[in-house]
Amino acid sequence: MNVPQHVAIILDGNGRWAKGKGMPRNYGHAQGAKNVERICEDAYRLGIKYLTVYAFSTENWDRPKSEVDALMKLLRNYMKTCLKTAAQNDMKVRVIGNITRLDQDIQDRILELQEASKNNGGLNFQIAINYGSRDEMIRAMRKMAADCVKGNFVPEDITESLYESYLDTCDIPDPDLLIRTSGELRLSNYLLWQLAYTEFYFTDVHWPDFTKEELVKAIEQYNSRDRRYGGVKEERNV
Repeated sequence: MNVPQHVAIILDGNGRWAKGKGMPRNYGHAQGAKNVERICEDAYRLGIKYLTVYAFSTENWDRPKSEVDALMKLLRNYMKTCLKTAAQNDMKVRVIGNITRLDQDIQDRILELQEASKNNGGLNFQIAINYGSRDEMIRAMRKMAADCVKGNFVPEDITESLYESYLDTCDIPDPDLLIRTSGELRLSNYLLWQLAYTEFYFTDVHWPDFTKEELVKAIEQYNSRDRRYGGVKEERNV
């Protein structure tokens, strides 16, 4: 089985999964967070090198305050758990998105986690928190414009590679496979630049029920596609 180097996942369906069980939405988010840990381990064992998950979008702030507060509490607890998991599994963790809107204690935990795991050699695990692709691209363009004004380069020097160096995902290969759970068929402002040549896989399975077996199904579907150039990089360079 040809395992994709980089898999990106939109973790969808936590609330609907909980509702179906007669439980509050926050219960679904908590179970979804636990499943992230399981899938990280499964992905690494399958040979996936990079895994990027959509945890909290820039649009999620519009949810009811009680739900946002619960998600922030869950995020605080997850940062602690992830610090231990990263050490145990040699996992390198990186957060993408604009973390400046998060409470300072959460920002501190994110920076601590990234610093503690930066030299780990196992799975490269990216968590998108307060992330929106349009926001990412605007932030990148602002930084580029500032550097251009400083005389670091002229507009004629701007290339795809230069622009990508300003994105949150700099130094991370583009995803080979995107998975979205829970039956929705949209990208929801996720990695729009990076998904230009990515294969998409949509499943009706809610995220808390997404297992290793479901991940293998997605990879098998990926393998059945006609990747004429053998992968993202090869196709881009044609």
